[in-house]
Amino acid sequence: MLFITKKVYYCVLIHNNMSDFEKRKLEIELRNFTNRNFERPSDCRNLDQIRFYVSELCSKIEEYEKRFNYVPAWAYSLLAQYNLVQNSMLHTEFRNAYA
Repeated sequence: MLFITKKVYYCVLIHNNMSDFEKRKLEIELRNFTNRNFERPSDCRNLDQIRFYVSELCSKIEEYEKRFNYVPAWAYSLLAQYNLVQNSMLHTEFRNAYA
C-alpha cells in the first residue's frame, strides 16, 4: 500500500502600507515632539546645543524608519537646517581660532 501526501505551501506577503491618515498621525506626533523639545535652528546659540538636537533628531528619524518605514520629509529638512547652523558655527569658530 502506497500513500502519497501532497503538501502545499502558500506564501503570504504582508504589505505594510500606511494610509494617509496613519502617515498624518505620525507627522503630527513627530511635529509635537519637536515643537515641545527642540528650539528652532536659528535660535540655537552654541555648538553643544546644536549637536544635541542633531543627535536626538537623528535617533528619532532612525526610530521612525525602523518602526514605521516612514519618515516625514520635513524631518529631513529640519535636520538639514540644524546641520547648516552647525556648519556655520563651526566655520565661525574655526575662523576665529586660526585668524
